[in-house]
Amino acid sequence: MNEPRPLCADTARHRGDVMNGTALHVRRFLLIEHPGPWGFDAVGTSGIEPEVIDQLVAATRRHGGRTLLIRRPGRQDHEPRRAWAVADVVGGTISWGTWEQDADLLAACDVIADPPGGSTDPVLLVCAHGRHDTCCAVRGRPVAAALAERWPDAVWECSHVGGDRFAGNVVVLPDGTYYGNLGRDDSVATVEQHLGGVVVPEQLRGSSMLSPVAQAAAIAAHERFGPGGPRDVRSAVVQSAGHERWRVELSCTGPLPLTVVADVEAQHAAAALLTCRAPHATSARSFVVTDVRAPSAPAGS
Repeated sequence: MNEPRPLCADTARHRGDVMNGTALHVRRFLLIEHPGPWGFDAVGTSGIEPEVIDQLVAATRRHGGRTLLIRRPGRQDHEPRRAWAVADVVGGTISWGTWEQDADLLAACDVIADPPGGSTDPVLLVCAHGRHDTCCAVRGRPVAAALAERWPDAVWECSHVGGDRFAGNVVVLPDGTYYGNLGRDDSVATVEQHLGGVVVPEQLRGSSMLSPVAQAAAIAAHERFGPGGPRDVRSAVVQSAGHERWRVELSCTGPLPLTVVADVEAQHAAAALLTCRAPHATSARSFVVTDVRAPSAPAGS
């Protein structure tokens, strides 16, 4: 009789898998309230008309977006009117709407293309997509419940956000910050600090506003010079410095230096089962910062 496979989040923590630079590079999120159940492909098996799904997914992809299903933790809400939202990470706002019929969701396409601005109130997404990966349910749902006790109006369970082995995964919108390896006991403190204006570098996976290489550089800047706020790394310029090596120049504000330069290289871990459903072992690529510095101001400046 085969031994049960260990959970991917347990083995990832045992290996010490690097989270830096593992957030999806996403500029906009389309959120669709849907009580479930969610299949492995949550959006594709949602029961929403395929023509509507095709238009929504095409719109989000055209504008660097991601479509997620959301639902309130621990609730089976069967109300006919549900919410949808577009979170504009770059603009830092969230626009909300409601839907009853599938075609009502098409109103989101114009918002995805040209966000009009909206609420800056935080939304806390917790991946609890158990059909996609067991760890998202086992670790994600207790985190969602704990956060919902503190911020009941802000918290939603969501479908797959990537990085199953880093469950519990939390995405803070509209700034697009990903946190991983959170548990029931430390999730509230981490989010509390984030909403208070200071990131928690030890739990950071990255900001979806930045590319993975730039995410790793930004986390190193927070560790070395901060931590600062979730939007204190304003932009990044990434230049190749050789095979799987980069130099990243960050423009920053807040407690961080105005300019931070980081040297980043890719590393490949030994092959492992990276998700609970993985059919075979694969090697994960991570981004490691070998140096981070604030260039000295020119003489006489």
